[in-house]
Amino acid sequence: MRTFLLLLPAGLSALVLAAHFLRRGDLGLVVACLALLGLLFVRRSWAARLVQLVLLAGAFEWLRTLAALLPARRAAGEPWVRLVAILGGVALLAVLGAALFESRRLRERYRGSGPAGPRRP
Repeated sequence: MRTFLLLLPAGLSALVLAAHFLRRGDLGLVVACLALLGLLFVRRSWAARLVQLVLLAGAFEWLRTLAALLPARRAAGEPWVRLVAILGGVALLAVLGAALFESRRLRERYRGSGPAGPRRP
């Protein structure tokens, strides 16, 4: 599997999370999510771990948003299944993006390399 395809869920998740924060008007978090895209090009283990951490925090944000919106939607008698599907889907995308960093190819990519070559575990 190509590295691009392994990083695609993380990149898409960062973009959707940035759009979520933009809608809320939180420009600082928008910039942080967009900076996360840049970290995908930093081939260091700390960058991979930071991306994973932010993606998992993003999944938590989607579930928190779902928990905040669902009761109001149900109380108003409005459709809510689509809300659960969409927010649950983007939460799963974020978790998938974080989990893919544990694949062999991405572990090798983000193992870290310095002037002396790749680091050994």
